Amino acid sequence: MSCLFFRMPFRALPVAALLLGGCAVYHAKPLPSNDSLLTQDALERVQIDPAKMPLPALAAHRFDPSDGFDIDEVAMLAVVNNPDLRLARDDLHIAQAQAFSAGLLPDPQVGISSDYPGAAGLSRAFSYGLSMDVMALVTRGANKRSADATVRKTDLGLLWQEWQVVAQARQLYVKTRFQDEALPLLAQQSDLAQQRYTRIAHAASEHNVTSDAATAALTAAQDARKQYVDMQRAREQSHHDLNALLGIAPDVELPLTGDAQLAPVDPATLAAALDALPQRRPDLIALQAGYDAQEQKYRAAILNQFPSLSVGFTRQRDTSEIYTSGFAINLTLPVFNRNRGNIAIEQATRQHLADEYQGRLNTARADIAHLQADGALASHQLDEDEAALPELDRAAANARSAYAAHDIAIGQYVDAQSAALSRRVDAATTREALAEQRIALQALLGSTIAEPYGAANNNTSAFAPTSATR
Repeated sequence: MSCLFFRMPFRALPVAALLLGGCAVYHAKPLPSNDSLLTQDALERVQIDPAKMPLPALAAHRFDPSDGFDIDEVAMLAVVNNPDLRLARDDLHIAQAQAFSAGLLPDPQVGISSDYPGAAGLSRAFSYGLSMDVMALVTRGANKRSADATVRKTDLGLLWQEWQVVAQARQLYVKTRFQDEALPLLAQQSDLAQQRYTRIAHAASEHNVTSDAATAALTAAQDARKQYVDMQRAREQSHHDLNALLGIAPDVELPLTGDAQLAPVDPATLAAALDALPQRRPDLIALQAGYDAQEQKYRAAILNQFPSLSVGFTRQRDTSEIYTSGFAINLTLPVFNRNRGNIAIEQATRQHLADEYQGRLNTARADIAHLQADGALASHQLDEDEAALPELDRAAANARSAYAAHDIAIGQYVDAQSAALSRRVDAATTREALAEQRIALQALLGSTIAEPYGAANNNTSAFAPTSATR
């Protein structure tokens, strides 16, 4: 009922107070004037309840930032503080409010009119009426089920987005750890190339070597320097991306600890996950919930093809003080429209959702197969790189001893050292690629979905929006 204020008899005040007691009151909410990014001090005070995490691996992990952030703690912080997830949780609240609205009964309608005669000897005429939209009651069940399915779809969409944020956080963790490992190697390689150029340039100035040798050494030094600078820029970009994902201030350097390597997915687990993919992946289950919601919208459109019916009762008095009581029925005649347009729209939308689900399922299986094949190639490449490292390390050690004994020239020494360093960088690059592929594969395979997602009910997410206590 609308919150209207008008003059009324004193005896009607209790009824008015009861009706107006549930009215909402407006409260202003000004926009924030400062950013809400986590500072270094605030980051040290963050507390996270693992039980609220969306993945079993995170729910079993203790969050303790005092000793640095491992790969799971970075993912946990991303879940609770990612800006995009905050917006997704707001969308869930909107969907829940819409489901609440869809379940409300329609308000009855009251009609009051009064006529004042212009001639003497006649009384004031009035008419009071009470009516109800019957079709709103008929379609309420379908609309409520549709809204509940939409809440479930939005909730599952939030869970899937949380999984994607977890995967992004883990991949950025792996990338950052790789860059921290590769930067000293590239710096050493750049220093060696610069030393060689300095020596050869000096020899060229004394005409002991040709200018071509000096030019080649300069090019090699510039290339090595460029590789190092490019890695520095990539490290800065990773720092920016990770802080933005975690909702951290840009000047905060997150201390990362722990191992960045992930175990491969067991083939038996992979096969079982593929078979149960429609019951494991939140995005697929969300599409199923969206299809259920559309089914109910289509059902409501079918119901609305029948005549719109409104029933009411009236009490009247004319100017001669004759009282009458009666009823009124408003009926829409289904002659031209018959809601055929909306029925066609909802039916076509249902087909679109069915095709979207099929396409998403096909894409999921194809992406998983691609990551499997790519991961096998990366694993083979890593084996080759690691197998070649011992021999290159021995050659580098021998070259170092020979150079110290003045048995070889600096060019041979630098070449041997650079070969070992380059292969170490290659191995680190392959390990990073393999770890990121395994993270992506785990995200695509999905994990165990809690019962509220697997069963057809209207409960909200078991993984409810999580907040950090600062």
